[in-house]
Amino acid sequence: MRQFENFGDQRYQGYCVHCGGDDGTRDHAPSKTLLERPLPENLPVAPACRKCNSGFSDDEEYVACLLECVLTGTTDPARIARPEIARALYKNRKLQRLIEAGRRETDNGPVWDFDVARVRRVLLKQARGHVAFEINEPHLEEAASVWFGPLETMTAAQRDQFEGRDEGGLAACPEVGTRAMQRLLVVGDQVFEEDAWLTVQPGRYRYRVTQEDGATVRMVLSEFLACQVIWD
Repeated sequence: MRQFENFGDQRYQGYCVHCGGDDGTRDHAPSKTLLERPLPENLPVAPACRKCNSGFSDDEEYVACLLECVLTGTTDPARIARPEIARALYKNRKLQRLIEAGRRETDNGPVWDFDVARVRRVLLKQARGHVAFEINEPHLEEAASVWFGPLETMTAAQRDQFEGRDEGGLAACPEVGTRAMQRLLVVGDQVFEEDAWLTVQPGRYRYRVTQEDGATVRMVLSEFLACQVIWD
């Protein structure tokens, strides 16, 4: 994806976007665990302390493996197409058993129970990185709303709303100097319509940041899981 330097208000920089502590590391947003290798160039990063940068690793591995198992329909590493996920399941049999324990067979195929809190933590982490990176607006406070679900379960109207197809024109002008403003100047106001989606890796991860009475981050993982995080 095209990279821009952040020239936004420096008062919103220089600290961890997750806890407000020091910014000794750079945290990838999205996390590399959610992407396929070879990794894309110019991955977005956000400032983070070492504790936060490493503190989500187990949850991120859980979400990445869970998602691939759901898409494949099995926890058997030999049947997982993504090599890095297959290796993770081979290496971490406890994680494999945990995901397998949530699998139930039904007349319509397998149904998966999962740890909602762990998935929520990972999505909130990605969203915090995205708002800091795109609009120079870190949100340390709890989000007003965190929602996620399969794209295929949405109605046509819900899908249009989620994708932004029913949003006409420029919704809100981002701060001068932010990456979002630079995208506006380079690409034009259509960046806030359907083209507002930024594809990090085709078929694997895309996201969209908008500002309407706060901040909204929408993410799509593996063109399957739709996610939305809102701060008032």
